[in-house]
Amino acid sequence: MYYTQEDIDKHLSAPIFHLISTVADELGLESYVVGGYVRDLFLHRPSKDIDVVTVGSGIELARAVAKKAGPKSKLSIFGNFGTAQVKSRDWEIEFVGARRESYRRDSRKPIVEDGTLDDDRNRRDFTINTMAVCLNRARYGELVDPFDGLSDLENFRIVTPLDPDVTFSDDPLRMMRAVRFASQLGFFIDPDTFDAIERNRERIEIISQERIVDELNRIILSPRPSTGFELLDRSGLLGIIFPELCALKGIETKEGIGHKDNFAHTLMVLDRLSRTSDNLWLRWSALLHDIAKPATRHFDSRLGWTFHNHNFIGEKMVPGIFCRMKLPMNEKMKYVQKMVSLHMRPINLADEDVTDSAIRRLLFDAGDDADDLMKLCEADITSKNPVKVRRFLENFRTVREKMVDIEEKDRIRNFQPPVTGEEIMETFGIPPSQPVGVLKEAIKNAILDGVIPNEYEAAVRFMHQKAAGMGLQAK
Repeated sequence: MYYTQEDIDKHLSAPIFHLISTVADELGLESYVVGGYVRDLFLHRPSKDIDVVTVGSGIELARAVAKKAGPKSKLSIFGNFGTAQVKSRDWEIEFVGARRESYRRDSRKPIVEDGTLDDDRNRRDFTINTMAVCLNRARYGELVDPFDGLSDLENFRIVTPLDPDVTFSDDPLRMMRAVRFASQLGFFIDPDTFDAIERNRERIEIISQERIVDELNRIILSPRPSTGFELLDRSGLLGIIFPELCALKGIETKEGIGHKDNFAHTLMVLDRLSRTSDNLWLRWSALLHDIAKPATRHFDSRLGWTFHNHNFIGEKMVPGIFCRMKLPMNEKMKYVQKMVSLHMRPINLADEDVTDSAIRRLLFDAGDDADDLMKLCEADITSKNPVKVRRFLENFRTVREKMVDIEEKDRIRNFQPPVTGEEIMETFGIPPSQPVGVLKEAIKNAILDGVIPNEYEAAVRFMHQKAAGMGLQAK
């Protein structure tokens, strides 16, 4: 990976960098672009987030930059942390003064003091994030790389700049970040660094669940998430932060019959889904789709291994997992529940002749998420038998085609029965009661089963026929 000075200057040609340079020189502050922006510059990864370190007051520099950037810029100051942010056009720039840090054993919150550029680099997590590019006019674009981070980029290596035991003990979230960078960038973790993660894994317990989940979500959104989860498992971190996923590991054999390793299967499904969707919550659905298999595993000498109702038990497990992990307890959680609950339905349809009634019910239950459900189910076909895989995927294509045809004809997706409960009560002069629910359910099922079309007049006629059988008379 070779860069000329002209290459670096090209990346720093945006007006925002020259503005910071001018202001820093006016204030007499030594200033650098550092961290992820510099790393991504060399990796050809686009980034609009800039971290600027100055030897002095980062807040002072941020104020002056925001003032010079004009009225459309927005300044935010975080005095407790000694940092500030300036948003200008498409850029977000974080300013901080160079500092040194020391830690207490029972906390990841550092004792912060003003420091030199060397102090600031020494406190960073990995060598690939220690590189800095000077912004002062006299040295504009000069790369400062004391830990040879550029060489580690070239060799796809994640390694700490200082003793990894100290690095991870000081801030245990860095262990998750190491795994995340390996998963995002396709890098490997240096063996000594990885050994230190194993030794310090229990320290992750002092990190807030929100910070852990933030890194976990980035791993899930990486191009090949299985890399991150395999590293979390090997290091021992996974058993601490996500024991339900660890419970999927292993193969049990009885009477010479074994089941597949559901942990390996889950990661394969997640990787396959990642090729077709970057929806975080659909990826979470892939991660949790078989989460109840350990709880439902049963061996029958006639049937072999079974996992009956694992989709429904899994649906019930989702809220508890989301609550413990501080994931959102809102429509996102309900979406994951729905995907986990329904993920067997299209697979079962692929095992038999696909009836219009079954497709209507699938469309009704999945609603606007039917396409996502099909992506999950297609990713769930991980058999090593190519004939079986081909048969399932061909049947899924048939299911998709029928979904389109029936939706165009019957408008089932997200439909509500044409006759409301209020109309039923008004028609038959009855209060809210069980017969109202029975009639509504009967109308819905008649439409889904194709007995009547999804039309108001047909639904009213059916309602009167059904009501007569129940002894109800219209007013």
